[in-house]
Amino acid sequence: MTTQERGPGDRPALSRCVPVDRAEFAADYWGRKPLFTRAAALPDDFSDLFSIDAVDELVSARAIRTPFVRMAKEGAVLPPSRFTGPGGFGAEVGDQLDSAKVLAEFADGATLVLQGLHRTWPPIAEFARRLAVELGHPAQVNAYITPASSRGFDPHYDVHDVFVLQIAGEKHWRIHEPVHVDPLRDQPWSDHRDAVAARAEEAPAIDETFRPGDALYLPRGWIHSAEALGGVSVHLTIGVAAYTRHDVVREAVARAADAAALRSSLPLGFDPADPEAVAPIIEETVEALIAALSDPSSRSAVADAVAGRLRRRQRSDTPPAPVRPLETIAAAADLTVDSVVAARQGLVPDVTVEVETVTVRLPTKTVALPIAARAAVERLLDGRPVALGELSLDERSAVVVARRLLREGILVPQPGWADTTYPDVDPADDAGVSSDGERSATADFGTATAT
Repeated sequence: MTTQERGPGDRPALSRCVPVDRAEFAADYWGRKPLFTRAAALPDDFSDLFSIDAVDELVSARAIRTPFVRMAKEGAVLPPSRFTGPGGFGAEVGDQLDSAKVLAEFADGATLVLQGLHRTWPPIAEFARRLAVELGHPAQVNAYITPASSRGFDPHYDVHDVFVLQIAGEKHWRIHEPVHVDPLRDQPWSDHRDAVAARAEEAPAIDETFRPGDALYLPRGWIHSAEALGGVSVHLTIGVAAYTRHDVVREAVARAADAAALRSSLPLGFDPADPEAVAPIIEETVEALIAALSDPSSRSAVADAVAGRLRRRQRSDTPPAPVRPLETIAAAADLTVDSVVAARQGLVPDVTVEVETVTVRLPTKTVALPIAARAAVERLLDGRPVALGELSLDERSAVVVARRLLREGILVPQPGWADTTYPDVDPADDAGVSSDGERSATADFGTATAT
């Protein structure tokens, strides 16, 4: 398991949310049924991720704006003007969170929702990124802060799977079986409002009071509602936008544009209001689509194309860990053979090998290095921190390779730089020329192309 697959404190992220191993969770629960877990059955609580103090800091000191916040009361979402206001001189915005307005609405029974915490709160950002790697599906995180004895939202279902982590206080949850199994992203619960309301009147499948450290996994489509009890309740909802077989079909159909039969025009005078005219066209088109996708000679190409499209979506849906620009520049300038670096979490570059080069490909750029650096590049990108002196390159080349990959945002510096110094690298070495004018093993190590 690489470092990108482990949660804070070297704990896999998924194991913090469920009491069963990955294989059992995948076989018995993922996309199938809920799993409620008491804190005692989990390895630790979630106080390292979030807290009541964190809520106050975000509201009072982080200049949060919409859409990173919303408020709701008795099932209705409040207009942003009720809890936001101008940012004041030097911040020409009109939708910054107003802490005094939040106080007033919260005291009056409104629920505060802090959205997109995987973008605004570092401990959650790291955890969500690692959970997404383990699951293979993108994740985002909201916090729900509910005053005592208040209800935030009516019974509803989500179009994504969720993990609920109770942070503070107590909340009573009622969970009912779906009325629409595995809804897609464009199939919201409001499409089945009456059926949802009727199902919510039946006996719940889960009827529990959540306490700090408790956790729930809930597949998309399961109906739920919650009410705070006795005091302020804070919980995290981790939304997992699972890729579906419908996504595979959509990407495969896009690839089918290579089939001439599917590019042909519909008949002259085509009337979509005439069922007798439409039916044979649909039948012919479906047969042509099946033929295009099942042709053994093109099946491999279709699979590669679909995988490529989904891979690009996954990269877009789960951005890599951020870099610290000033720290990285300083670290790149001070590299020695004792310096420790690691691959940037979540970047997942493609590495291709040609006769003379090893190329690191990202969505926006490529970085080409001489084939002599292949083993070093593979070690640098395998997810484990490494000291430059451990690479299979001479010392000077190792420094040049690492410097280039740091500056391109592919590597990040790690804590624990050694205090020992190493002779300064001549600027010419970045172009593959040693200080005495001879070509070195670092030739062209700095080649990068934006795409």
